[in-house]
Amino acid sequence: MSQVSANKSTGNQTLTLTGLRFDASLGILESEKIEPQPIQVDAELCLGCQPLLPEDDEINHVLDYRKVRQLIIDECTSEHVNLLETLIGKLSHRLMQLPGVVGARVKIAKLEIFDDCEVAIRMETGHWATVPQGDLR
Repeated sequence: MSQVSANKSTGNQTLTLTGLRFDASLGILESEKIEPQPIQVDAELCLGCQPLLPEDDEINHVLDYRKVRQLIIDECTSEHVNLLETLIGKLSHRLMQLPGVVGARVKIAKLEIFDDCEVAIRMETGHWATVPQGDLR
């Protein structure tokens, strides 16, 4: 029996930011090097087993999603990056350094590279706690 099902005052917690859109200098084409282009970032941060209620109702005892949002924007706009694979690796690494984060799933999409589709890369790193369906009580 997992610790989560044994202790009903805790649960696996994931912080999710979806649809974050901003311009970034990304790509190998000359036009991409000259002018930033719109990207979209989706991120899930696994915080592992957490109390169902925080220690108290104060922001300093949880991961502040405002700071996570700004970190994503800052990391993706700090410098020109040629490859989407490089950018997602850098961002994933940085997100894993946040306090309490044990896993990160990140997707970065280039929204206007083609007229008929978006191009995206998804990266998953770290640990993702899952509870088998049979263990949920």
